[in-house]
Amino acid sequence: MPELPEITLYKEYLDATALDKKITSINFLNTSGLQAPKEAFIKAFEGNKFTGSRRLGKYLFIETSGEKALVLHFGMTGKLEYYKNQDPPKYSGVVFSFEDNDHLAFVCRRKLGKLFIAESLEEFRQRKELGHDALDLSEDEFLELLESKTGSIKGVLTDQHVLAGIGNLYSDEMLYQCKIHPKTKTNLISEKDKKQLFRKMRKVLEMAIKKEGVRKDFPDSYLIKHRKEGDDCPACEGKIKQIKVSGRSTYFCPSCQKEQK
Repeated sequence: MPELPEITLYKEYLDATALDKKITSINFLNTSGLQAPKEAFIKAFEGNKFTGSRRLGKYLFIETSGEKALVLHFGMTGKLEYYKNQDPPKYSGVVFSFEDNDHLAFVCRRKLGKLFIAESLEEFRQRKELGHDALDLSEDEFLELLESKTGSIKGVLTDQHVLAGIGNLYSDEMLYQCKIHPKTKTNLISEKDKKQLFRKMRKVLEMAIKKEGVRKDFPDSYLIKHRKEGDDCPACEGKIKQIKVSGRSTYFCPSCQKEQK
């Protein structure tokens, strides 16, 4: 599933292609992802323009010249495709057409993506009970979020109600970079290690944005290039192991990441 870095790339793509163009029509090729009637989307957005966008964890919040905002959640396979002079891309769900005859399609092969209408970013964040975007947090805010948590650190990092944007892939990387076992109880982690985790969280997310999520382009010292059961750990002679933590497939090195009990 796309995580915060991928949403950043979608934001940059939208900003570079579809802003400040009047929406002349909206074509609904598949309505399974709509979180309101299609008539509500037409009323909210037709005749208006996309004026800017903001990231909220795994959601893309799109501001408009009207009173409502469009919010996208990309599911497992969602993406945006801007095009002209051709048929809609395969698996298009909703297509926004502009006055210059260009189009923006929300494409989702597995049909798990969702489209919302929102009053504001804060209204939507509260409605979905989301934490703040992981890259918007200060170190003190991050430490405060972890202070009262007793569950596994992997579970806390991936809980969108705590902080928004981190999923399986990058939480495993952050913990690997800190040499913290994913099952470690959050309250057993020292303040020093929590501060290191905050720094590694930012570094990993920023690296993923820089590398545009392409795994082969990450540094060799990253777990992401070795995220396979039995693969060699890039830091020691250990082997990567897969387990379940908080119901999620989790990869780590048992030699580097010792569990605290």
